[in-house]
Amino acid sequence: MTVEDPYYSSAVHGPYELAEIGDLVLEDGATLRGCQLAYQTLGELNAAKDNAVLVTSWYSGNHSIMRDTYVGEGRAIDPARHFVVLVNQIGSGLGTSPHSLAGPYGRGGFPHVRIGDDVVAQERLLREVLGVEQLALVFGGSMGAQQTYEWAVRFPDKVQRAAALAGTAKAYEHCKIFGQTLVEALQSDPGYAGGWYPVGTGREGLQRHATLFALHVLSNDFWTEEHWRALGFSSAQDFRIGFLGAYFAPMDPGDLLCQAWKWQHGDVSRHTGGDLAAALGRITAKTFVLPISTDLFFPVVDCAAEQALIPGSELRVIEDVHGHAALFGLSPDYGRQVDAALKELLDS
Repeated sequence: MTVEDPYYSSAVHGPYELAEIGDLVLEDGATLRGCQLAYQTLGELNAAKDNAVLVTSWYSGNHSIMRDTYVGEGRAIDPARHFVVLVNQIGSGLGTSPHSLAGPYGRGGFPHVRIGDDVVAQERLLREVLGVEQLALVFGGSMGAQQTYEWAVRFPDKVQRAAALAGTAKAYEHCKIFGQTLVEALQSDPGYAGGWYPVGTGREGLQRHATLFALHVLSNDFWTEEHWRALGFSSAQDFRIGFLGAYFAPMDPGDLLCQAWKWQHGDVSRHTGGDLAAALGRITAKTFVLPISTDLFFPVVDCAAEQALIPGSELRVIEDVHGHAALFGLSPDYGRQVDAALKELLDS
């Protein structure tokens, strides 16, 4: 039995396609049979097949929010010049996900999926379905940055440029602990039932989850200086309910739990026996590391320490008061800074 959820549809997220990836053997041992990836393409692959840009998504995010925030005419990533592939994670709610999978691995039985599993599936999508062997750029924010690093380490010969925005190559302990609070908030809902919940169940857990996000996804200055006013909210409570609460309310708890586990366990150093320097030393792509100045999830100090281990890489700090939530493009200057960095990278 699967759960039909109207939130996870083209009516909400715009057009997308489903790619048949085949049987995907996961790093932790299970097999997702008939795995499907949801994706959207914009622009055309040129004759030289050297203009493909892969855009990956963050926790709770999808292709539509990445498209609307980071891609467009006159932007650094422009479908007039690039073949843009916007891909959704396994477990995002679009494509193979806990709530929509039938059989023994559906819903509460959904297996653990790693960032590496996503990237293996994405490589299969690009090569077998879209005919893309080389990527001019891999770009993503937060969990999308985790995927970007995985791409650059795992397939160095396929990635010419990489831009990791507001994310790290390894999940550090403070992020793992925060991720666990999200897991426990979702599982604490009285209707969760070990993941075998009926459709529409999980409201209390999702509300707790949104409140926890309010603690870390915005910066301290955002709250103390009342920057929520500039976003059209009348109080901090109004912002928490009208922005964060409303954002998470329609989502499926099981899908979020799948993504949270991936977030907690992201670590490219598993390719090199735990040696992060050796893993990042494999990267041959021209790489820009783009932390957000007030980010509490992936602070500048963590991102800068990793950047120092990547040959030929550069650090570009994005200045913004909105913390990790700046990823939503809450201020025009944020978009200008990201575009400037991406344009410089693409022109290199």
